[in-house]
Amino acid sequence: MKILDALPREAIIVDLKAIDKKGVLEELVVPIAKIAGIEREELVKVLMERERLGSTGIGEGIGIPHGKIRGLESLILGFGRSQKGVDFDSMDGMPAHIFFLLITPENSTGLHLKLLARISRILKNDPFKEKLLHATSRDEIYSIIKEEEEEEE
Repeated sequence: MKILDALPREAIIVDLKAIDKKGVLEELVVPIAKIAGIEREELVKVLMERERLGSTGIGEGIGIPHGKIRGLESLILGFGRSQKGVDFDSMDGMPAHIFFLLITPENSTGLHLKLLARISRILKNDPFKEKLLHATSRDEIYSIIKEEEEEEE
């Protein structure tokens, strides 16, 4: 599965305003909740419970919050970028700037892990991360991800 198969353009947030982890999650879930028809509070609760198990701030400026929702029909991704950076309890102690939010149906472990691995892999590419950090619009971010996925094929 490709990232763009699960990432609707309207779920891309170019400039997150939040200054803490919970705020980032609350902001990221807004378009996802609307698209998936799920209560925002429910999504934030699931994500915060997952964060209590261990931070999804993987370091190098990246956070990949994720959670499973009962009754969700298909996996859905959101993207957000914080210019200032947010303390996301990352392993390296550095602020996170790039966020991929992954929400999956309760019973889809395999697909969930495959997409997490794919996101982690492309984010190891520093020029790709730099492009995401300097993009000025939702369409530009979408195009950068599309280009990166096409190069991987």
